[in-house]
Amino acid sequence: MTQMIKKPYDLEERTAKFGEDIIALCRRIKPNNIINPLINQIVRSGTSIGANYMEANGASSKKDFVNKIFICKKECQETKHWLRMLLSCALEENEMEAKQLWKEAQELTLIFQKIASSSRNTI
Repeated sequence: MTQMIKKPYDLEERTAKFGEDIIALCRRIKPNNIINPLINQIVRSGTSIGANYMEANGASSKKDFVNKIFICKKECQETKHWLRMLLSCALEENEMEAKQLWKEAQELTLIFQKIASSSRNTI
């Protein structure tokens, strides 16, 4: 029987864990002139997902909430891009981990898209 991986339903925890996993991956990559800017970008986008989700939860209006959720989605998409770039030049030994992170970023993208769509319908 296949065992399912349980993921937290708590998006605050899930996005924080995602940011921590991005940081952990980047710490294991050997720096060089090409890799350094990529690491900088992916750490920024990967950790800002959770920060923007926290801001969304404290939004002052429904419109502000939807805007912050949309930013979360955009940051997920950007993180997928930077993961792809890192995979193209630096992640042979961490390829499986990077692909798992890409998959998680895709799942988060879809979650935030659904939240934004549902919320827009109620404004």
